[in-house]
Amino acid sequence: MPMRYEDYKRYLSPALAKSTDLVIDHGEGGYMYDVNGEKYLDFVQGIAVNALGHNDPHVRAAIHEQVDRLINGSFNMVNFPTTLELAERIAQVAPGDLGCTLFANGGAEATDGSLKLARAYTRRPCIIAFKGSFHGRTWGALSVTGSAAHYREAYQPGLPGVYFATYPQKDLCPKGMDVEERSRFCLDELKQLFDYLVEPTEVAAIIMEPVQGEGGYFVPPASFVQGVREICDTYGILLIFDEIQSGYGRTGKMWAGQSFGVTPDVMNLGKAIAGGMPMSAIVSTEKIMAKWLPGMHGGTFGGNPVAAAAGLAVLEQFEEQRILENVNEKGAYLAGKLEELRKAHPVVGDVRGIGLMRAIEFDHPEDGSPAPEIWGAVKAQCLKNHMITLNCGVHGNGMRFATRLNVTTDELDEGVGILDRSMGELGY
Repeated sequence: MPMRYEDYKRYLSPALAKSTDLVIDHGEGGYMYDVNGEKYLDFVQGIAVNALGHNDPHVRAAIHEQVDRLINGSFNMVNFPTTLELAERIAQVAPGDLGCTLFANGGAEATDGSLKLARAYTRRPCIIAFKGSFHGRTWGALSVTGSAAHYREAYQPGLPGVYFATYPQKDLCPKGMDVEERSRFCLDELKQLFDYLVEPTEVAAIIMEPVQGEGGYFVPPASFVQGVREICDTYGILLIFDEIQSGYGRTGKMWAGQSFGVTPDVMNLGKAIAGGMPMSAIVSTEKIMAKWLPGMHGGTFGGNPVAAAAGLAVLEQFEEQRILENVNEKGAYLAGKLEELRKAHPVVGDVRGIGLMRAIEFDHPEDGSPAPEIWGAVKAQCLKNHMITLNCGVHGNGMRFATRLNVTTDELDEGVGILDRSMGELGY
């Protein structure tokens, strides 16, 4: 009898929500196969984790080679060749003077560490984050997360000294504003924090996603990101970029911040860094990291040699497969297909994104209000038609596209086709 999730559900905490009840046996490229042998197109890829798709042979070979040598010995105790080499490779591709790395295990852990680093370096107590942001669910990460109130329910208050500014997505700004007006409005809102709530000399860092992920795949204007950089420079505030979802080529450049011509002081990495293995990283300059003295932060599993081996394989394939070129080419193609979808289906109220970080929004055609119930029906129909999807945004009415970065045109056509057919079957 095939394994069923419902038979094991009672052994698992409901806190870790499930998007589907599928029990997956194996994966290959853009697809996953369940224990019944059913094939599913995966348009989420572990929430942007599998940069090269499922079961990439190069990543798999690197993992096997390292496992045969050593699984772990704690990077606190000894050094591993793969981890040392990965730190060097990250320094080579990191922007500006960034190139000193602390390895961790997940994005939220990197967020927490970066907040500690900022406080240790500046000796200042406060942090500024943005509405619409998502940085993780651990206590520190949750305290700077503002993508939806339900994440914070039952956990208030969070860390003290955290203030939220407005991010220039249209839902957070006065109606009728164009892109540059939203940028000016939000920069003014940020500056008002210094007038009314917190002295800039008490702010250790401003943390932001260069492109918001969980909050809705919103791309800000370059003038806003550059304006935040200028504010940080003026007051000696560290700028932390959360590149956990937007980094590693997802936007068509190695780092999303490069799309705006801005280099942060600290950069948090995760998701795609190790081809599906649990790994994250905090990357900064030697000058800033020098204030993080031995014992001020750490973890038992950070810098795992198997994850590092996978990370090296990922970066090698970025060059061999010319991943960034593919992201830009296929991202433009996907944008065009989604725009065609919007014209064909009135419930699709918006198409947005950059590179292969794209989203559509489901709205009620009569008044443009969010339609999460329409998204729910479309998601269920897509699953019936063997495609795995995921939503985003505060109202849960956005659908994100986080395909593998080496996705093919055929896979994009198949995915958009399933979505088109699913909406048609529901009468949307």
